[in-house]
Amino acid sequence: MWPLIKQTFFIMICLAVGVAHMETAHAERIKDLASITGVRNNQLVGYGLVVGLDGSGDQTTQTPFTVQSIISMLSALGVNLPPGQSLQLKNVAAVMVTANLPPFARAGQPIDITVSSIGNAKSLKGGTLILTPLKGADGQIYAMAQGNVVIVGAGASGAGSKTVVNHLSVGRITGGATVEKEVPVSLGQGEFVSLDLNTADFDTTRRMVDAINRLIPGVASAVDGRQIRVRAPMSSDERVRFLGRLENIEVNPAQAAAKVIVNSRTGSVVMNQAVVLENCAVAHGNLTVSVNADNSVSQPGALSRGQTAGVTNAQVEIKQEGGALLNLKRGANLADIVKALNALGANPQDLIAILQAIKSAGALHAELEII
Repeated sequence: MWPLIKQTFFIMICLAVGVAHMETAHAERIKDLASITGVRNNQLVGYGLVVGLDGSGDQTTQTPFTVQSIISMLSALGVNLPPGQSLQLKNVAAVMVTANLPPFARAGQPIDITVSSIGNAKSLKGGTLILTPLKGADGQIYAMAQGNVVIVGAGASGAGSKTVVNHLSVGRITGGATVEKEVPVSLGQGEFVSLDLNTADFDTTRRMVDAINRLIPGVASAVDGRQIRVRAPMSSDERVRFLGRLENIEVNPAQAAAKVIVNSRTGSVVMNQAVVLENCAVAHGNLTVSVNADNSVSQPGALSRGQTAGVTNAQVEIKQEGGALLNLKRGANLADIVKALNALGANPQDLIAILQAIKSAGALHAELEII
């Protein structure tokens, strides 16, 4: 009897440890679920020139703004061109420079930039970005950019053939800009700091408030389904320590709402685990329309004084494949849905039409979002 009790007790301990491990495995840190209000990136943009290209720059006859930019730059450097001078340049490209200014960035700190062609340059590979001011939404300059553009790709053309690997008109410069002006960031207002959830959810907000109050009683309260207000120390040093501790608190987020995301351009369909179906029957058949054109030459007979003419013979064929009728049972999970739709032989484009029809029939308990 005693060995049996010991064995049962050991099994209960193992089950308890396993359940605890499963709950911990699904826990996420607050820093992964929410952000501190006011602590965010700021977008910067600027217009510049990339020089030193190997004949792959803008065609200046089609991009007059590139020529205007070159003339303005040379004039600022003390080089004055004769009036009416026509520049034929092949190694210069007009570009837009974009960057993200991270929070708490200080003057002199380097940041990464992205350089994108806005003309008809074939490639920016091997080019150098000339000193370019980067401005914020308020029109003020926050950084200066310059450096060698790095392109991960290659291209070649000849005799009417062309091969391109990756995108050659966009490149990056690591640490290519230097911060010149800081953006002030305030950590909260007064004694309170606000947390904004990445995705609004009342249950996740409740769980996050409970987790914070368990560790530091009485400091957190929910404002709505997205924002949480937390009482924090007034001293900057203590507040930073407090927020560092706060961001590492683990929370078990609520299960996301059932949603199906459909990309109508690429045919991609993504469903989460919460998607379920009611009883429904689905039949799907493919309709294929083929148009073939046969070009031939009509040759007149001898001494008929006719003329040789080209003739196009068009053939139109419509083919409809039979669709199997498939019964989907109520309460099907994600695996069952995927298996059933694959059994129909549906491709990604067909899945869009099938899911829309199931949603219209009221059998799909999920939000259908088409992007």
